[in-house]
Amino acid sequence: MKNVSMAMTIAGSDCSGGAGVQADIKTMSALGVFASSCITALTCQNTMGVTDIMAVKDTIVRGQIDAVLSDLPIKSVKIGMLFNSDICKSVSEALRTNNFCGTVVLDPVMVATSGSNLASESLKDAMIKYLFPLSTLITPNLHEAEVLAGCEEIRCEKDMLRAGEKILSLGAKAVLVKGGHLEEENLKNLLIRNQNGNMVVEEFVSKKVNSKNTHGTGCSLSSAIASFCALGCSLSEAVAKATDFVHDAIVNAQDVFLGEGHGSLNHFFNPQKLYINESNGK
Repeated sequence: MKNVSMAMTIAGSDCSGGAGVQADIKTMSALGVFASSCITALTCQNTMGVTDIMAVKDTIVRGQIDAVLSDLPIKSVKIGMLFNSDICKSVSEALRTNNFCGTVVLDPVMVATSGSNLASESLKDAMIKYLFPLSTLITPNLHEAEVLAGCEEIRCEKDMLRAGEKILSLGAKAVLVKGGHLEEENLKNLLIRNQNGNMVVEEFVSKKVNSKNTHGTGCSLSSAIASFCALGCSLSEAVAKATDFVHDAIVNAQDVFLGEGHGSLNHFFNPQKLYINESNGK
């Protein structure tokens, strides 16, 4: 019997197609992974910003996850916008009840590229309590790292390291602090892990691209990491490949009109066929 590598995105919907569930599904599909989804919130947004949000009932969020995990052999889960603590708790309960033991990539979405607030005030504590223990990797941008670590503005690599170490102390297994907002020529992300009591740091560097089409960059990176993990890559290898994918997706959307504000990436600059493997199992 043939099988495919499957991943799931748990995130909010972006009706303009640039971020959230839509960006995740595009990313997973472009990388040859079968994508399933759970929608946590509906947003009214475009490249200019978010005008309204409606959270999905937490029992419906739970029901979507149960439906997928009870039927499909999901290898990786990407978690994005959760909006409130009830949804956060429901996601945690669903993963635990279904005994999910694959990769979990948590993108702690709090603020959109446009600056719009996408989270309730209680969400930070709920994520730390319910999802940090379940997550393989947490992928905050600089602002999200500041909020999670409870630190002042991150201005340099040393600040990124301190924030990452603090997030690890809150129960995270690994954290990828994304340095895209630093005023530097190159974009540097730091993968920080605690291995046998020692903090291990890996750097992933890519050249910054002068483009306004960066809407959904964080969503795409986290879902690309989840995708490469679903394809059998180690965490370090998945981060490296995902970093390259997002960089190339930005480059290939650089001169394309995709809205008046921050347009989307070009996820399908080099689409892969769905990976189909031979298997003796179901």
